[in-house]
Amino acid sequence: MIIDGVMQSGHTQSDSPGVQPGSFRDILMRYTPAALALSLVLAVTGSMGQAKVADPIDPRATELLASGRAALARGDVTGATDAFEAALTVDPGYTGTLVALGDAARKAGMQGKAIHYYRVALERDPNDLEAIGGEGGAMAEKGALEKARGNLARLEGLCGKGCPESRTLADAIAKGPAPKVVSAEAVKPEPVVQAN
Repeated sequence: MIIDGVMQSGHTQSDSPGVQPGSFRDILMRYTPAALALSLVLAVTGSMGQAKVADPIDPRATELLASGRAALARGDVTGATDAFEAALTVDPGYTGTLVALGDAARKAGMQGKAIHYYRVALERDPNDLEAIGGEGGAMAEKGALEKARGNLARLEGLCGKGCPESRTLADAIAKGPAPKVVSAEAVKPEPVVQAN
């Protein structure tokens, strides 16, 4: 309609030689879809430049993570935690170190601390499969099975039921809460008075 108004505003064949009536409308109709497609491509390309690109991990942090994982596999939770914390100091931007710290905290029986590490990792990368699975496993061990099932549903939505993280979390949920460990201070024997 606006185009028709422009066309009727006095432009005739005699006003501009070589331009036929309706040619502006034809040009507009012909090139508008291409212009829109081009602008969409440029908008998407521009937004991709602002996307997060993970920096490569520092080689020293890689070595520390490897030694921490080896220590954790041997059952040396303290040594693993020390190595992971050193790796975090060397390369604080690497999310995998937070996941490793969460794994060490879970092995130490500190599910609350593990959940904290996993959540910090998920703040950095909301779709980190290991962090989602680790958080869900720690929740299941703590007894929060419904929340763990929520993490399982999220994992299955991201990678399917067959991915290792989904299977591991499903096993942790099936296993249920970890047995509570009671400290010696919590259980104090009642003194018994005996007559001689």
